[in-house]
Amino acid sequence: MKISARQAASKFIESYFPNCEVAYLAGSVVRGEETESSDLDIIVIDSTVGESYRQSLTEFGWPIEVFVHNMFTYKNFFKENVDRARPSLPQMCAEGIILRDTGHASRIKNEALQLLKAGPTPWRSNEIEKARYHITDLLNDLEGSTNEIEDLFIVSKLADVTHEFVLRVNGHWIGEGKWIIRALKEFDESFADDFAEVFNLYYSSREKAGVIHFVDETIAPYGGRLFEGYSSHAPESAVE
Repeated sequence: MKISARQAASKFIESYFPNCEVAYLAGSVVRGEETESSDLDIIVIDSTVGESYRQSLTEFGWPIEVFVHNMFTYKNFFKENVDRARPSLPQMCAEGIILRDTGHASRIKNEALQLLKAGPTPWRSNEIEKARYHITDLLNDLEGSTNEIEDLFIVSKLADVTHEFVLRVNGHWIGEGKWIIRALKEFDESFADDFAEVFNLYYSSREKAGVIHFVDETIAPYGGRLFEGYSSHAPESAVE
């Protein structure tokens, strides 16, 4: 019989990281969203580790993803997650069940919770303009396209960048994969429902007018489409 997620995670820490300072069990198994394909997300903070890494393996009857850090690298990852607006590590630390604690686990958990509450690094005006320009380009491509197969990929990209746009301009975290709709629901349940309905309708009917209208309405309060007069500069690293 398969042992519980908590038991498996504890045994894993005892076997692989017996001297770590902090360990958390996170993911779907602690959110009550466990499925047949769920794995264990385990975060380890161990001062003897020279650099951060992640590893995938199967132990104690469970697929396990372990994210290993020391007391410095986890802070670097927290900052990187804030800058990209996708708080993977802070989310896991904040929601995680403490498996091992030598006096730092609650502090790191509180640090993660405060970071999540504060939100991501705000977009600057040039970043908003860049996103509007990118969305405009995709909308123009979709309007002019006569190839239904190409449309599939244009619409997929539009869903991604539109979700990112509306969340970033409103100071909210973004998602990836299944976390896109979850992030939208965290922001605005009604908008998330409309978003899902519009893109679901497209994939069932291949009718693109609804997608175009929805995206145009979404970006309209922030200036709408952008083409004429837009310019951007190459990063300094690309100029040398």
